[in-house]
Amino acid sequence: MSKIRVLLADDHTIVREGVSALLEISPEIEIVGEAGDGNEAVEIARKRPVDLILMDLDMPVMGGLEATRSICKEFPKIKVLILTQYDHKEHVLSILEAGAHGFLNKSAASSELVSAIRAVHRGDSYLTPSATKHLVESYRLEADKKRDGDPYEQLTEREKEVFRLLAEGHTAREIADLLVISPKTVDSHRSRLMSKLDLNNRVELIRYALRRKIIPL
Repeated sequence: MSKIRVLLADDHTIVREGVSALLEISPEIEIVGEAGDGNEAVEIARKRPVDLILMDLDMPVMGGLEATRSICKEFPKIKVLILTQYDHKEHVLSILEAGAHGFLNKSAASSELVSAIRAVHRGDSYLTPSATKHLVESYRLEADKKRDGDPYEQLTEREKEVFRLLAEGHTAREIADLLVISPKTVDSHRSRLMSKLDLNNRVELIRYALRRKIIPL
């Protein structure tokens, strides 16, 4: 079985030596090079066969994020696993946007490091629990923003029902019968939903429904 060819990129020699010593114990991993900055990592990747780069973030000349972008663009088959002391949400998101395949904190155990390398090498993503939490929180915030920015999503389920039936051409009496509510309640729902959607009349309501594909063209 061929070994996983790993390039270490960290500006601290003692860190590279320590990580190298840990990884050399694993028979499936081969350290093919060491880089003291991002630019050097890119240059080594151009000259030697590399499967995975273990990349630090905070390095001189060219930082880990910039180097990751360059590597992922120029060598899409090379996997990048970020190994850093930072664990903030903005770092996790920036790392993933740069194209990295995984994120691991330097406080992780050596067994976790080997597991992360294996996972990333076989094509999976690897994130620590805290990084996963940051990612989920970011997704939820974006979803909330989108939902809050859409007036239609501010309607209650009943208001959406009344909206659809109005757009389909039903009268208030027909809607009342269909939903088993009073015509007065229908009028109240209609008034509120028109206000929330900033609509002035039924024509605007139908146009809005068509744009949202709530009713077919």
